[in-house]
Amino acid sequence: MSDHPDMERVDCTDCFALPGPDNTRVLSARAGGMLGEVWHMPDCPQFTIMRIMGEEGCKRVLEEEVWATGVFHAARERLQQAFAALPADTAVQPFVGALTELVQAQADTTGFAMLHRWAEILDRHFPPSFPDSDRTTG
Repeated sequence: MSDHPDMERVDCTDCFALPGPDNTRVLSARAGGMLGEVWHMPDCPQFTIMRIMGEEGCKRVLEEEVWATGVFHAARERLQQAFAALPADTAVQPFVGALTELVQAQADTTGFAMLHRWAEILDRHFPPSFPDSDRTTG
């Protein structure tokens, strides 16, 4: 058991390391908001595998990011060209216009386009319809 009531210590099944200055502590999220801690010796096989998998995951994410950036910008260009070629009075025009703007908003940010940008764009392309004030309801 850990010194913290909201943390559960689990022994490594390979090295059975205890807390200490030469050992490495690994924290993880557990069900119910609990934290789990496992201590590993520097030469622990389980810890070595965990580090290798983490490094490989980071490498894969970076490679995917480079690939996705190129594909995203090329697809955005094709979308903009397709939108420009649409006649203004087609039924799909508001949908393609909104999609084009949303994709551009995503391209303009380093993270995700925020909800307020989505709302502005969608509201512009799909404005709320208000009842006609000249009509009388019967």
